Amino acid sequence: MKPKPIFSLLVALTLASSAFAQEEDLLGLLGKEEPKKEFVFNAFKSSRVIMSHSMEMLRPGVLDFRILHRFGLVNRGIDELFGLDDASIRLGFDYGISNKLTVGFGRAGYKKELDFFLKYRPVQQATGPKASPVSVLVLGGTTLSTLQFSDTSRSNFFSSRMSYYGQLILGSKFNESFTMQLMPTMVHRNLVFTKDDPSDVFAVGIGSRLKLSKRISLNVDYYYVVNQEHYYTSVTNKLKLHNPLSVGFDIETGGHVFQLHFTNAVGMNERVFLTETTNDWGKGDIQFGFNISRAFQIKKKKS
Repeated sequence: MKPKPIFSLLVALTLASSAFAQEEDLLGLLGKEEPKKEFVFNAFKSSRVIMSHSMEMLRPGVLDFRILHRFGLVNRGIDELFGLDDASIRLGFDYGISNKLTVGFGRAGYKKELDFFLKYRPVQQATGPKASPVSVLVLGGTTLSTLQFSDTSRSNFFSSRMSYYGQLILGSKFNESFTMQLMPTMVHRNLVFTKDDPSDVFAVGIGSRLKLSKRISLNVDYYYVVNQEHYYTSVTNKLKLHNPLSVGFDIETGGHVFQLHFTNAVGMNERVFLTETTNDWGKGDIQFGFNISRAFQIKKKKS
């Protein structure tokens, strides 16, 4: 007996529907993968904005040799070649222990000061499921002055040479061109000149990067100091403090990163530029400087 036309049509439609469903499932497996969590890198060209630490970390096994060089005040005129006759320097070594932890130390000519720091990133910005839109970093450091005590007639203690600072960095790379971070900071000094000079100084910083080309970016680094208005050079002499502001360019050339900048900041670590910046941008108290970063991979990368 010949099959009825309706029965044959139903069988054909069932087989076609099954084949279409199997094809759709196969295309779904091939073309619609589950989104993955991807971490964000290259928020800044280096681990520094200009003065400040950036939200960028060193890779594990990378040693970053840093040379910070700053000339004198531009407004000194042609007699001192607009500050180029005068200079101060800091040499430093930073090392990436892991993706989350960096350590470093340096020595600056200004006040012959040593500095040490630990930088830890518990949260890294990422995209995808359960991703954080910001990076969170914690920074802690100490400084040690090696200058001779100015008053040797009194009892001087080793602890008086030391200061400490702590910082929280909250940053986000908004797109390939723009990054910004917020930096609440506290500095503690064991020794101050007068009771009016606070031992604990609080400040809030902002750092940003604007990408101009593949290898060049514009960087801005600024701090608002909350509770200190003057810097005491002695018990009887005080100078008005100003908030440190730096503007410059990052230029990447292979393994080097050059940072050319103008700043009113005094010194090259957090204790100094947050508590001793007496230069005023409005009066032309500006210094030209440059930072050089050279990274070395001294530990083999894990395969």
